[in-house]
Amino acid sequence: MHSDKFQLATVVSRPFDENTYIAWLKGRHDCLIVDPGFEPDSVFDVIGQNGLTPAAILNTHGHADHISGNEAMKQRWPDCPLAIGHGDAPKLTDAALNLSARYCLPLTSPPADIELREGKQFEAAGFVLDVYEIPGHSIGHVVLVWKASKPMYVFGGDVLFAGSVGRTDFPDGSFAELAGGIHRKLFTQPDDAVVLSGHGPPTTIGQEKETNPFVGRPAGWQPG
Repeated sequence: MHSDKFQLATVVSRPFDENTYIAWLKGRHDCLIVDPGFEPDSVFDVIGQNGLTPAAILNTHGHADHISGNEAMKQRWPDCPLAIGHGDAPKLTDAALNLSARYCLPLTSPPADIELREGKQFEAAGFVLDVYEIPGHSIGHVVLVWKASKPMYVFGGDVLFAGSVGRTDFPDGSFAELAGGIHRKLFTQPDDAVVLSGHGPPTTIGQEKETNPFVGRPAGWQPG
């Protein structure tokens, strides 16, 4: 995906078809890595082919498929800061909390260098990202919104998908919290805002308002 301001590469990692995003501004050679998954070599390839240097590794939440590449990233770039929402920081170093143990493939990540909180901005590689905490899929899930672009872009993790939402049957899950956060914090963004989800294709806020069967108009949502 390309815009007049930035470039975006997506690496889809098996077995969960998780999206890792590499984002950089045109004319710059530093980048963001968002949710490095199970295929770190593919991330290395993208970064090498484009002559990039990571300025930050961002985790939208602490589930295994979104943090499994953290260790490889930190081994390659040990001084690159790793950031995650403060509520999910414990998941990085606990295989039970990050759900990898339940799949008999326990893994852990290096600990966070930076813990993100709502109301604060995160700046790296020329991006200024607003942090929103939206629990429900994971208690410490954060969504990162880049508002300087037109349209704006939302690194949404596993909150809102094209035609779906993140599952809420995990131990710290709550559909009520997830739906409420989507309505209050995402559906109040512009309709043309592009949502870069943790799985599946991009979508827009307007599309999900009108068609999402879990949280949009088909589910009874009406603009406030």
